[in-house]
Amino acid sequence: MKRPLRALAAAAVLAAGSIVAVALGGTASADTQICEQYGSTTIQGRYVVQNNRWGTTAQQCINVTDSGFEITTQNGSNPTNGAPTAYPSIFVGCHYTNCSPGTNLPIQVSQISSATSSISYRYVSNAVYNASYDIWLDPSPKRDGVNQMEIMIWLNRQGPIQPIGSPVGTATIDGRSWEVWRGSNGSNNVISYLAPSAISSANLNLLAFINDTRNRGAITNSWYLTSIQAGFEPWQGGAGLAVTSFGAAVNGGGNPTTPPPTTPPPTTPPPGGNGCAVKYTPNSWNNGFTADVQITNTGTSTINGWTLNYTLPAGQQITSAWNATVSQSGSAVTARNISWNGSLAPGGTASFGYQGTLNGAYASPTSFTLNGVACSRS
Repeated sequence: MKRPLRALAAAAVLAAGSIVAVALGGTASADTQICEQYGSTTIQGRYVVQNNRWGTTAQQCINVTDSGFEITTQNGSNPTNGAPTAYPSIFVGCHYTNCSPGTNLPIQVSQISSATSSISYRYVSNAVYNASYDIWLDPSPKRDGVNQMEIMIWLNRQGPIQPIGSPVGTATIDGRSWEVWRGSNGSNNVISYLAPSAISSANLNLLAFINDTRNRGAITNSWYLTSIQAGFEPWQGGAGLAVTSFGAAVNGGGNPTTPPPTTPPPTTPPPGGNGCAVKYTPNSWNNGFTADVQITNTGTSTINGWTLNYTLPAGQQITSAWNATVSQSGSAVTARNISWNGSLAPGGTASFGYQGTLNGAYASPTSFTLNGVACSRS
């Protein structure tokens, strides 16, 4: 199933200066009803609640309280093999230039020390919908337009609907097992975490979902978290669905993606002959690729500071990297340790990775040297 991005139409309406302006920037101190297609208001002085009816012309109204919102009218009905009618939701961060008050988003993933959220839902029967929690990320600190990566957490699914793409495995996060789906809706990439049964309330470790997505090669630590949203995607019916409480906190203080430039650290060659092994694990698609690289010290002495050199096949260009300082000149690649992974005891390992663009057929590099000594492939 493919669906358009929820707020593409909203962006056009905002640009035209239409009726959205009457609802934007307001504050809900008591019950506030919003029926405007893209109307929104703020609660608690820090969250934005939006009606966001983008997939139907039928009326939808929400009643906003100080702790969340309820869908009071939902007249839309869409086929279950297509897009939902809307995404009424509450969010923190920036969504199509509408930023929540006092937000510290966008924030670079590498700078996040913790990201947590609490959510409580009220569900109804005789409707087709999901209760979805969205985490949006982009390579740039974007406050408007389409973000490149959408993480969806499906806390409840009712009816014959499914996440975008296809299943690619499972993940255990927050002590729960999630079915993982991966695909694209034509505007952005999507990784979805589907709960096996309905969850009505949860305390979520959002950073764990972000890290799992990064480990799948979909983003890097240099990307930015731009917004966090929770609500419902109704296909048919849905009056009475409610977010009864919501809270989210993103704290900085993490490690920067790349340390400030310093003089190259002193390096100790691997001892005696073939003292290193490299495991190179790629993932490629039509015009891009990621690679995870693991270095193992197979010698008998500790390596204090390492530099890995190798040559990328033609048509590959590195665009971002993590856990190492990686530079490319032509096809020649140099990867140097960063401050915390430069010491490799005998049998010890260090790992780093990167993302790049691809022009032509994919191939992996064939030979590596560590501190000038040839490595075996593992």
